[in-house]
Amino acid sequence: MGGMTDPDAAALRRILRETRTIALVGASANPARPSHDVGVYLVRAGYRVIGVNPGLEGRVLFGRPVVARLADVPGDVEMVDVFRRSEAVAQIAREALARWPRLPVLWLQLGIVSAEARALAEAAGTVVVEDRCTKIEHARLVARGA
Repeated sequence: MGGMTDPDAAALRRILRETRTIALVGASANPARPSHDVGVYLVRAGYRVIGVNPGLEGRVLFGRPVVARLADVPGDVEMVDVFRRSEAVAQIAREALARWPRLPVLWLQLGIVSAEARALAEAAGTVVVEDRCTKIEHARLVARGA
């Protein structure tokens, strides 16, 4: 896993400080699901979070309407944060890069890795974070002022 562009702690801290808007793919309305917990945390930490889930389209989650697809996200985002199985990630990367050709960050949550998505994103100049949780890394690197 991982290549020469795996972000170190300083790079992760910079990503988390510079990011303002996050498209959260695989958003859940179920408070027991990690994607719900992380989305709520990120909103409390000051991020604008847009949930992406075709099954919840139009419902309000994280204070904003959920959209069905990345193509439906209004405006720009600095990060696409993915809560989907690894097999689905290459297609998500394609959709994200079609929507935002200069997407700064593709972040794959704990347990999620995709060599194909990494290759697609890195070819476009996007930083890829794999197998890490935005909530855990924010708490570790930003919230505590580390």
